[in-house]
Amino acid sequence: QVQLVESGGGLVQAGGSLRLSCVASGISSSIDSMSWYRQIPGDQRELVAHIAGGSRPYYDESVKGRFTISRDNAKNTVYLQMNSLKREDTAVYYCNVLVGRTYYWGQGTQVTVSS
Repeated sequence: QVQLVESGGGLVQAGGSLRLSCVASGISSSIDSMSWYRQIPGDQRELVAHIAGGSRPYYDESVKGRFTISRDNAKNTVYLQMNSLKREDTAVYYCNVLVGRTYYWGQGTQVTVSS
């Protein structure tokens, strides 16, 4: 059974940094793409960053220059380095992976940025 476990969330002051990690287990084939989404209560889940194959990573305009997505294929892990955090980055962050034609989600990790 595929399982995604996120970690690294927490409370940080504005201007600070956090590094999120997501480990995928139970996957018997290669992961096609890995992404980070975030969601504020009452809002839709939005794509923050995406990485697939050898193509350039995608970033939402709101995080460009501040967030970096990376992956370790040997560990089936995706990271999100978040620098210069702002209050508006506060959300639950979710990991998402595509394996074949199936998307899998993690349980989410809370990121709270205080002023």
